[in-house]
Order: sequence, then C-alpha cells, then structure tokens
Amino acid sequence: MAVNTESAKTFSRAFMGYAPAAVDAHIEALTIKQELLFKDVESLRARLRECDDETAALRREIAVLRDTSPSPHAVQHRMGEMLRRAVDEVSEMQAEARAEADALIAAAKAEAEAEQQKQEKLLADLVAKQNALEAEYEQTKKKLDAELVRMRAETKSEIDAAWQDAQQEREQLLADAKQEADHYREQARRAAIEARQQRIRVLEQLMDVYRDLEAVPAALEAAYQDARNSPELSPETNGVMPLDEKVSTG
Repeated sequence: MAVNTESAKTFSRAFMGYAPAAVDAHIEALTIKQELLFKDVESLRARLRECDDETAALRREIAVLRDTSPSPHAVQHRMGEMLRRAVDEVSEMQAEARAEADALIAAAKAEAEAEQQKQEKLLADLVAKQNALEAEYEQTKKKLDAELVRMRAETKSEIDAAWQDAQQEREQLLADAKQEADHYREQARRAAIEARQQRIRVLEQLMDVYRDLEAVPAALEAAYQDARNSPELSPETNGVMPLDEKVSTG
C-alpha cells in the first residue's frame, strides 16, 4: 500500500489572523485521515497475524509429513522444496506487510507531528498577531484620547477668546454710544443756551429801539427770569445783565 502525501494547506485570512472555520475543518479532515491510516495499520497487522498463522500451520503440516510420510526420498525432497517456497513466500509477504505497516505508521506519526507543529506555529502566530493588534489598539486609543483632550482644550480656548472679544466689543460699543449720546446732549445744551442768548440779545436790541413799548421790558424781564431759572445758563456765565441793572447803569 502506497503512502499518500498531501500538499501544505493554506487558510483564508480573517481580521485576527486565519479563519477559525477553515482551520477547524482542516484539523477535522486530518483527524479523519489519521483514523483511516490507523485502520489500515490495524488491517495490515491482522493480515500479518493471518500470515503468521498460515506459516505456523504450514510448519506443523511439514512436521507431520516428515514424521508420517512413507514416501521415498525424492517425494520428500519435492515436498520440502514446495513447503520451503511456500514458507519463503509467506515470509516475504510478512516482511512486505511489516515494512508497509512500519512505513504507514512512520508516515502517520511524521504527518501527525508535522501537523501538530504546524498547528502550534499557527496558534503562536495567531497569539502574536492578537497581541500586536491589542498593542496597536491601545496605542491608537491613547493617541485618540490625547487628540481629543487637545481638541477640547483648543475649543475651550477659542470659546474663551471669542467671549472675551465679544465682551470687549460690547464694552466698546457701549462706550461709543455713551460718548455719542454725551456729544448730542452737549450740542443740544449749547444750542439751547445759544437760543436763549440770541433771544435776550434780540430783546435787548428791541429794548433799545422801542423803549416806550411796555411789552418789551416785560418780555425782556421774562427772558431774564428764564435764564436765571435754567441750570445750563446763569448771569455769571453768559454775561447777561438784568433789565433794572442795565437801565440804572445805562
């Protein structure tokens, strides 16, 4: 019986190494093949035992023939030759059977050991790849965590800077608005003062022109009184003299 040789099995790749289903299927096929080889070995051993039994029977038959045969010497010689050839043939068959059985056993052991070494190496490779993937995962996770912390810090810094800019812009807008309002109020106040002064000057001119008109002094006095009552205008600040004082000095 010839010894079968099998080419190296290749497995499909998966995320963590080889596909477990392909490895399990190959191991199952090798287990079945090993069982078949063991059955062949047992069959050869059974044949070997049968050959041993046949040889023993032939030897017993030769012994009986030698003891009980009344044949002449020539007949005994031919019988002896026939028996020797039969014994030699049986011995040759036994030797072939033993050699074939030994070869099958050796091949099965060698294949089993090679497959075991292959599986051990495969498992070692899987473990090494798994460890490498786990290390890479941890390293990537650390990098992502650090990047996330950095992005959060940058985002917070940008938010704080934007809020600070908004506060400064708001304060600047409020200051500009207040300054503009103060400017408009000052312009209005000056315009009011100018209007009152202009009114007094006009009335004074009218007083000089129309001294005989009674309404003019009364209107001028009312203008003086309005100027005195105004918080923005006083006789000390605008140089306006009351009518009675002006008349007495005039």
